[in-house]
Amino acid sequence: MRFGLVHRIMTDALAALGVLAVVNTASMSPWTTAFVLVGLGLALAVPEGWQNRPALRHLATIGPLTLFAVQGVRLVAGRPALDIAVEFAAILQIIRLATRRGAAHDQQIIVLALLHFVAGTVLGGGLSYGLCFLGFLVVAPGALVLSHLRREVEGNYRQGARDRTGLPVDVPRILRSRRVVGRGFLATTCLLSVPIFLFTAALFVMFPRVGLSLLLLNHPQRGRMVGFSDKVDLGEVGVLRSDPSIALRFEVQELPDPPPARLTLRLRGTAFDKYNGRRWERTQPRHATTDGESGLALVRRADERDRRITIDLEPIDPPVVFLPPRTVALQVRVQQQTVLGDPLLLSRGPEGEVRYQGSDSHGLRYDAYVANDREPIIELMSPADRARYLEMPAEMPSRIAQLAHEWTDAQPTPYLKAKALEEHLKHDFRYDTGSPSGGKPQPVDHFLFESKRGHCEFFSTAMALMLRELGIPSRNVTGFVGGTYNRFGRYYAVREGDAHSWVEAYFDDPIRGWVTFDPTPTSGAQPLQETSGAYVYLRDLVEALSQRWNRYVIGYDLKTQLRIFEDISKGYERLRVKTGTNRGAMERMTRGPVLAGVLLVAVAAAYILWKRKRTSKDPQGALDPKTRVDPQLEAATALYRSLEHALALQGISRPMSLPPLRHAEDLVAKAHPLATDVLDLTNRYLDARFGGQAFTDDATREYERRIKEIKAHKAPPPPAP
Repeated sequence: MRFGLVHRIMTDALAALGVLAVVNTASMSPWTTAFVLVGLGLALAVPEGWQNRPALRHLATIGPLTLFAVQGVRLVAGRPALDIAVEFAAILQIIRLATRRGAAHDQQIIVLALLHFVAGTVLGGGLSYGLCFLGFLVVAPGALVLSHLRREVEGNYRQGARDRTGLPVDVPRILRSRRVVGRGFLATTCLLSVPIFLFTAALFVMFPRVGLSLLLLNHPQRGRMVGFSDKVDLGEVGVLRSDPSIALRFEVQELPDPPPARLTLRLRGTAFDKYNGRRWERTQPRHATTDGESGLALVRRADERDRRITIDLEPIDPPVVFLPPRTVALQVRVQQQTVLGDPLLLSRGPEGEVRYQGSDSHGLRYDAYVANDREPIIELMSPADRARYLEMPAEMPSRIAQLAHEWTDAQPTPYLKAKALEEHLKHDFRYDTGSPSGGKPQPVDHFLFESKRGHCEFFSTAMALMLRELGIPSRNVTGFVGGTYNRFGRYYAVREGDAHSWVEAYFDDPIRGWVTFDPTPTSGAQPLQETSGAYVYLRDLVEALSQRWNRYVIGYDLKTQLRIFEDISKGYERLRVKTGTNRGAMERMTRGPVLAGVLLVAVAAAYILWKRKRTSKDPQGALDPKTRVDPQLEAATALYRSLEHALALQGISRPMSLPPLRHAEDLVAKAHPLATDVLDLTNRYLDARFGGQAFTDDATREYERRIKEIKAHKAPPPPAP
């Protein structure tokens, strides 16, 4: 394997991994991400011979300055400083890859790649960052060693060093050599990643987790989701049904074996009380009351009667907490906090909405406690609230009210009227994510009487308006409808495509109160993702690994760290009790701090003894390659330098690009009067330098005498004209 080719491949791999790591963790726009990836591919494709061309040399000078100016203007224009810095580092690496010349630039590439991984760590990279980091650990040792070797070669060339034939160091020949880098070398350098990984893992586990990685650098990982803001236009939720991004995961106790592939569970996010003909809004101001930083009692405190559902919520803006029906309390599993950030707090807003606030940019993990079906949960409604939930939009077509009465007048109670509306909508209309009614002036009227097809929000809006026409208070609710089971993570994955809309109706009943109705046909009121096939198997595996990475690596905090140390300490104490060393004279000797101190002293003593033993075997440092010198070789080299000095005095000095033997043969070919002596002395030097023939004292004196004769030689005067 050619030295130069292997070095380039390793350096390129290291740079590409660094750029991919920062692209996967930074919040770049799609256009910027595409630009960076295309630029990276073009930079890696630039042949090494092109990098001395004037155009690329100009790019190496002008490119960074132009990039700095452009990013400075964008910073002044109001772009986030963190995004500007990350984009600058990624594009700067691309410029350096395209314009590099020599080992010095390769070392700059390696330093930039390292900075990219530092930035990815600060930004809290996910599983893709973790895979890039593992690749970095494997490639980095070899890239660093080869870069150092190439820099030494180029440095020796600039300092006039020569090879064993006497020629100056030929850098291109060394880069083409297949003897420098072999399979054993690559295997050894790659295996160095194992101790590096173990050391990194130990440092990660033991170093105090104080949240410095998030200090002043929190940035939103996700965009605003349709349906969970303060206003939502009718027709937007259907767009989400094709989005496979995971929004949250939930774990349910006491599942059957095997668990169902799909589980329909309405996870309530927020609700709306006013519809103006095209848009749902909330009329109540968002004066949230904060109840606590780790738990919240919505109806009462949790107890052993309740069913617990654990929810792992991805970062979302706005930070809405999603809760299953009949949730009476929730408890947050506190995660890592930043040093200067706000504490994590839960707050209750209008329409039963719950949000979290603070500096936790990695989502939220919490337990929702659900009451059993026999427990009544009653919320009294004031006259003012009743008026809000019965308000109808202006210019509502009268035939909607007529249809509502036509479907329900035969029912004796409000609850049965609501069930009749639900059944008619569920069975007489068709679910369609691309309903044509969304762009009409009266979308609900067009849905009920023209298209008769739409997504969940058309069904829930139509039922809510019909309930109000019948005098039943109602509101529109948005959230998620359930999830698909992940066999590896043993949880249900809820995706943005599982966003759903349904209805809550209020009944003046001491048992019912607010009741949930879902008029959407069954085909649209359940998760739409596939549950079988090779793609699903691979998808579940990757998503389960990603969840473990987020929970145990990104979510690794000081409390988890202390709990690990406590578990180790308790395990050691149980071992002491089991072996009986916690009593008597061994009690103090086997304490944890004492044992750790003894271990450190033993390691230090072993190191000192090893150093002394090595020094005693090599008192003069002869075993050190840097200090080992062959006296015979040094003497031969000194004699030949004296010969070169004598030749320079005679005006026949040897060019640096010409080997000693070739120079002597050229003098013979030119019939120079000193050619015979020069050729003989050169052969003696080469025999001693490369043939292992030692110079005796007599041979040394003879060599020096003949050098003096060469110095004293006088050339004959030129012939007269």
